[in-house]
Amino acid sequence: MPGTTTLDLDTSSFKGSISINTGLFIGGKWCDPVDAHDHAEIINPSTGKKIMDISLASSKDVDLAVKAAHKAYKTSWGFKCPGKERGKMLLKLADLLERDADQFAAIEALNVGKPYHVAKAYDVMGAVEYIRYFGGWADKNQGNVIETNEAKLAYTRHEPYGVCGQIIPWNFPLLMMSWKVGPALATGNCIILKPSEMTPLSALKFAELVVEAGFPPGVVNIINGYGPVVGQAIAEHPDIAKVAFTGSTLVGRKVMEASAKSNLKVVTLELGGKSPTIVFDDSDLDQALKWTMQAMYANMGQSCVAGSRVFVHEGIYDEFIQKFSAMVQGLGQTAGDPFSANTMHGPQVSQVQFDRIMGYIDSGKSEGATVHTGGERHGTEGFFIKPTIFTDVHPEMKIVKEEIFGPVAVVLKFKTEEEVIEAANATTYGLSCCIFTENISRGIRVAHALENGSAFINSAQLVDHGVPFGGYKQSGIGREHGEYALSTYTQVKGIHVNLGIRL
Repeated sequence: MPGTTTLDLDTSSFKGSISINTGLFIGGKWCDPVDAHDHAEIINPSTGKKIMDISLASSKDVDLAVKAAHKAYKTSWGFKCPGKERGKMLLKLADLLERDADQFAAIEALNVGKPYHVAKAYDVMGAVEYIRYFGGWADKNQGNVIETNEAKLAYTRHEPYGVCGQIIPWNFPLLMMSWKVGPALATGNCIILKPSEMTPLSALKFAELVVEAGFPPGVVNIINGYGPVVGQAIAEHPDIAKVAFTGSTLVGRKVMEASAKSNLKVVTLELGGKSPTIVFDDSDLDQALKWTMQAMYANMGQSCVAGSRVFVHEGIYDEFIQKFSAMVQGLGQTAGDPFSANTMHGPQVSQVQFDRIMGYIDSGKSEGATVHTGGERHGTEGFFIKPTIFTDVHPEMKIVKEEIFGPVAVVLKFKTEEEVIEAANATTYGLSCCIFTENISRGIRVAHALENGSAFINSAQLVDHGVPFGGYKQSGIGREHGEYALSTYTQVKGIHVNLGIRL
């Protein structure tokens, strides 16, 4: 039978024990993988040391999870469970997560390296708000009566797909899980969810709350595994009708290809970004600097919306660089133990990610860019990288073109509005952008001209659960958040009722 590992934590932020089941959660029960020989070590990125081992699934376990989900959909979920009842369970799930916020924040700090106080305020409470929001939508996903003529009644129904596969990334494990789980369950779908094999602990703990909230067995299934094994099996499975993936553009392509080859699944993809931050010379510079810091270095730069290309007007460029460098150096000095109240900058998630980012930094140096600050490892333990700024860059450099997914910003100078719009749009990505100006007409004009799914004027990353989120170009397909998310988990049926037409 699957085992449970107990973490005894004695930190300045959290003291207590957290028990986590290390198996697979299928059909409302914990179980070992069919081939119970494979496991993965879960590493604390702050120390580089092992936290625990978890079981890893195979395609055989995906088959079992799909069968459990189909059974639940036909017997106790979907149309068998009214929206108001699904909503009650989601609201209870949100309440339980809020009750256990300290534990989940500790898990995110330990497993991902996030500063504890940030994880609690942003990741955990964000997930609570998101699930609660979709609990309110569960009985409001309505069709329409469509006017045709007096001899006919026509109306639409918004129907769930049935069984959905969901693959989430390692950078925001709990938050990204809530983005997937909330709308899928609200609309009556059952789910097979695969967390990242690097950061699965919050998902495994979350499964306990699913049971406590009263969800029928099989509605939510959570299985650990590697992307090329479990992720591939989810994307290819003929009895999964829809798949939602958040991660890199490269893997997103593979998910789409596998889905197309099996049964033409409906696919939503939330992928990479190389988001521009544009600072005009009429901006409130102090505010622009603070928001630019937030846009770039939140979550140690491990964010798809990171504002990693910073365009600064030539009239304020020197002042901006001077002040921005000082702020970034100050942030680097707060790096350390995620459980310390003084820590604002944590480690990268893994050795692989650390090496990848350092490779980009080396590339920038070799191509002639200037490391204005940072560009080095911080400390001797864990996967810490100093927040980094590159200047003297040009558009063809790798560090300007490619998503680094780490605390590395490139700062470029511009002269005119037209010039910066063209430069900001010169990318294959289109997820997010930030614009700083006190001229609101300019701010809106530039926001409309930029090819991005989200635009923030005089702010950054203020994502809201009611406002659609997703990408243009190679940053994704479909939308999450708000009423728009409901449409990605439902299919529309048009029904025609003959009231008197005779042949």
